[in-house]
Amino acid sequence: MVSLDSLDFFLFRVSTDFSSPLAIFVQAQGCLICLLLALGWACASFVRNREINRIKKSIRNGNNFAFLCHDINELEHSNQIDLPRVTVIMPLKGFGEHNLHNWKTQLTSLYGGPLEFLLVVESVEDPAYHAVSKLIADLEGSVDARIIVAGLSTSCSQKIHNQLVGVEAMYKESKYVLFLDDDVRLHPGSIGALVSEMQKNPDIFIQTGYPLDLPSGSLGSYCIYEYHMPCSMGFATGGQTFFLWGGCMMMHSEDFRKDNCGVVSGLRDGGYSDDMTLAAIAGAHKKLISSPAVAVFPHPLASDLNFGRYWNYLRKQTFVLESYVTRVNQIMNRALFAVHCYLSWGFVAPYCMAVIHVAAALRFKARGNSIEELSYSSIGLKMVGLLVACTFVALFSMWNLTRIEVLLCNILSPEAPPLSLASYNWCKVFIAMLVDNCLYPVSAIRSHFSQSINWSGIIYYLKDGKINKIERLPKRQDVAPVFTDLGGKHLYGRKGMPTRGSFLTSLSKCLFQWRQPKRSE
Repeated sequence: MVSLDSLDFFLFRVSTDFSSPLAIFVQAQGCLICLLLALGWACASFVRNREINRIKKSIRNGNNFAFLCHDINELEHSNQIDLPRVTVIMPLKGFGEHNLHNWKTQLTSLYGGPLEFLLVVESVEDPAYHAVSKLIADLEGSVDARIIVAGLSTSCSQKIHNQLVGVEAMYKESKYVLFLDDDVRLHPGSIGALVSEMQKNPDIFIQTGYPLDLPSGSLGSYCIYEYHMPCSMGFATGGQTFFLWGGCMMMHSEDFRKDNCGVVSGLRDGGYSDDMTLAAIAGAHKKLISSPAVAVFPHPLASDLNFGRYWNYLRKQTFVLESYVTRVNQIMNRALFAVHCYLSWGFVAPYCMAVIHVAAALRFKARGNSIEELSYSSIGLKMVGLLVACTFVALFSMWNLTRIEVLLCNILSPEAPPLSLASYNWCKVFIAMLVDNCLYPVSAIRSHFSQSINWSGIIYYLKDGKINKIERLPKRQDVAPVFTDLGGKHLYGRKGMPTRGSFLTSLSKCLFQWRQPKRSE
């Protein structure tokens, strides 16, 4: 009984301390963070929903191909023959459960202009090499696709090295280059939509998009979904943005041929993160980054994505803040580091206080006034009630944005199996919000002091914001296959067979054959 009294005394004492002006400020700040998140997601929902309404209106007006273009007249042969050539560069690494489907959505694009695909791997030993070779063979005659073996990187990350090797191999006639990650699931009209925006506004330096995570059910997958959702606000602008996602970047090919603004040298000479490097270059030269409203892509997460792989992914995301191009870029990254860490723990702290307030209230009710020496304040419970209300507002806003993006993806890919909100567990989403925001500062601080990261068996060391040393872990035959973080991809060994063709595949073959005479002219 004495120990129980001591516990009660501790709870009441801490609850009273958490009712001080400073503690009230921390709890009110947490409520404000929830409301700001809700507002950001509401604004993003408005932009995405406006695009849905535009597409539906176009369909009602007789344009059954509104998922491809705004104006059905754009599909006329006279317009299609003038479309510029686009080179799609896909740096590949490993092979996972969703890769074949993702690659098919990329290779079977319904873009009407000349289109080439360069699939770049580190070596022929990469499982992606064998899997994509079979896929290209299956699509022979319908796509212009080549596999390029890039070799090992020596001065930048392997992904950037693969991208730059692809740039060197692209056709001289290509006007635009599109970099795609192998976990991007494109819509049939995605490339056409990006090209259309580039032609409307030649001042666009980079066009980008953002993924819609489809959690697999594990807590790790929900943590990744929750990590991406606040970032998605910056991409749901329907136009200018300051953010860039490396999974989808369309740029002018001439910028790479002439190394305009130092895009090639900035990436090649110690570049670790392609999107952070290019975003820094764009900011330094006052260049425009744009994100069209239709640039949201389904991103299925691995069914066996465990918490350890989530932690590795978070480490890579926080590590990018340690890389920089200029002094100004370094200061901005440091500011982002500090603000993100402050807001993350500022979000979690009120919930820790709420647990104490609720526990103290329950014990206070059970004991009545038996502990006379302590006066319990009810202001803590009022703050708990306010926090609960703000949390529900934030979760509802997140749910609404996810619902709208799911609907938009279904409209943009009418042939694909429809996505659904039914698989989302919102209790896990809330838990993931707490876990992710609690661990982000830990990961960021560790990245800051370690200055090294293990990315798919390659250890990168930074010095002055750039890669100055690369170590590759030896491949061992006596251990289980190594996996990447999100896709659960095998990095060694062979696996996978292409799936059968579809209506869109057949249609893309017709478009490819129709374009052939035009190319020879």
